[in-house]
This record gives sequence, C-alpha cells and structure tokens, in this order.
Amino acid sequence: MANRPAISSLSLGRAWVHELPVKLEQAANQGFQGIEIFYEDLEYLSRQLPGGLTRNNLLQGARQVRRICRSLNLKVIALQPFWFYEGLLDRAEHDRLLAEKLTLWFELGRILKTDTILIPSNFLPPDPQTGKPRITGDMDIIVGDLQQIADLGLKQSPPFRFAYESLAWGTYVNTWEKCWDIVCQVDRPNLGICLDTFNIAARVYADPSLPTGKTATADADIKATISRLIRRIDVRKVFFIQIVDGERLSAPLVEGHEWYVQEQPSRMSWSRNARLFAYEQDRGGYLPVVDIAKAIFDMGFEGWASLELFSRTLVDPDPKTPEKHAKRGIESWNKLVRDLQLRT
Repeated sequence: MANRPAISSLSLGRAWVHELPVKLEQAANQGFQGIEIFYEDLEYLSRQLPGGLTRNNLLQGARQVRRICRSLNLKVIALQPFWFYEGLLDRAEHDRLLAEKLTLWFELGRILKTDTILIPSNFLPPDPQTGKPRITGDMDIIVGDLQQIADLGLKQSPPFRFAYESLAWGTYVNTWEKCWDIVCQVDRPNLGICLDTFNIAARVYADPSLPTGKTATADADIKATISRLIRRIDVRKVFFIQIVDGERLSAPLVEGHEWYVQEQPSRMSWSRNARLFAYEQDRGGYLPVVDIAKAIFDMGFEGWASLELFSRTLVDPDPKTPEKHAKRGIESWNKLVRDLQLRT
C-alpha cells in the first residue's frame, strides 16, 4: 500500500556517557520529529542539579527537556519504561507504584507535553534472598492491574494513554499475541499496544544462545506470526511502533560469552548490547524487521514510528557518537520510507 502516513522518532536507549541535550540536538539535526524519553534520563539530569535526585529536581529536569525539545521542534512521543508493574504478588508495592510513582509520572508527562506512557511486560526476577517469585502469570490479576492504571489515566486532565509492550524475555507475556489478548481483555480506550519489530522477531525467529542465532523453525514461525498479526490486530489500538534490527552474534550467548549474565535471559543480554537499525546487514543485522514493519503499515497504521536502539556502541566516549547514531537512524528510516512508500 503506497502513501502510508508515518512520523519518525528516535530513542537511543539508556546510555549516559553522552548528555541528553546533545542527543536531542543530534536527533533534530538529522531530521527526526520526535523522541522517546526514558525516566532514567530525567534521573540523570536531576542528579546533576543542586540537591541531587529529588522530586523537585526531576520536575526541573523535565522542564529543561521540554524547553530543549520545544526549541528543536521535537515532540516527546512517550515516557518510558513504567516497568515491573503488572502482576506483582506484593500488593502493597502495587499500591505504592500507583500512589507515588504513577502520580509523579503523570506530572512529568504533563510537563513534557506527552500523553503516552509505555508499560513493558514484566520480567521481575525472583526475590534474590528467598528465591520466591515476585510476579504472577494469573491473567485476571494482570488484566485487573492494567485496567486500574488505565482508569487512573482516564481521570487525568488531559487523559493519559498506556502502550503495553511484550518484551521477548518477559516472564509471562513475551509475544505480541499474549500482549494483544491482554489489551483486548482490559478493554479500555486508553490502553493499547506498542508493536516492536525487534521484540516480535527476537521471540519467534531469533535465539542468540544458538550458533545460528535462529530457532529451528524460525522462517515458518515468523511468516505465521505476521499472518496472524494482519488478521487479528485492530490498528486503531496500536499507539506507536518501534522499528529496529538485531545483530547476529559470532558466538552463542551462553556461559563464557562476554555478555552472559547467569540470572538474565540471553535475549535480554543480546537486546541490551546488539540492536541495530533496519538495513544494517553490513553490521550483522539479520532479523526480518522490514517484513514486520510492512505488515503493520499495510494494516493502515498511521502514527509514530520510533527507532529504539540499545547498543554497546552508545557508550563509545567519542563526542561524535550521538551524531553517528542519529545519522545511522535517519538513513535507516529514509530507506524504509522509500521501500514501503510511506508518506511522512
């Protein structure tokens, strides 16, 4: 389908070697129109202010980011990640997150002029002292938690939206299918889905712990999941999308690999170190992310497309690192616009 509207934004992960104002400037310089803001970026700014990390300084940091974005004509498309929320067994902690953390995030969102908060699927590990689980896979509880946060968002003026995203290493919600089923059960107008090409492919196509980097049935599985995506998703509930690739590793990510962490899923370790922009096959990109993106746009998606990159390359102390990544990102986006005939 030609002439499909899309808007580009950039999200350069959580790497604090380079100052956020520099990254924002480079994103704007290269032609991006929006940016995802990580809460941790605001924490980093806050710690540099007199008094350190306080609520008032977090709000001050958000105001600083808002001023910069306004001067650069950048839209903050979302604040993220509101994680380790749904399915908590500790209900007192659940209540605290809503009473304290969410209240703060609403205030930050209003300052940043964004109405969208991203909730990644929960992967909170067991308690390190007792070994007991801290989250449940009970769908009634997960659905109820998301209904509760959505209802609180609806009471705000203006209302807030929540984009629920399945992480490939999520404990109970690790596919877009499970994520979508939950969104449908929550049945709130302000609770939708974020479709991420990396997380979709990383779950059903890739396996960084294997020498091939792929599951045994990768090609058939990705075709099947894309077919289901087209049939099942109501595109009106896709609040925004994220488009990035992943690097095929030269050695399996198992014990002995430099990125191996014993109590961390291999897909998570891989994700944190080796994401790539689409069309970067020369850097090792191998996931069918363009096929996934095409399916989403063919469904009629119109809205923000974010290039959410996590990579070891972001911590390169070279002052040109933010510029290099922003250039790589916009080159990737322009190729996607050309190949899919998107109208930006």
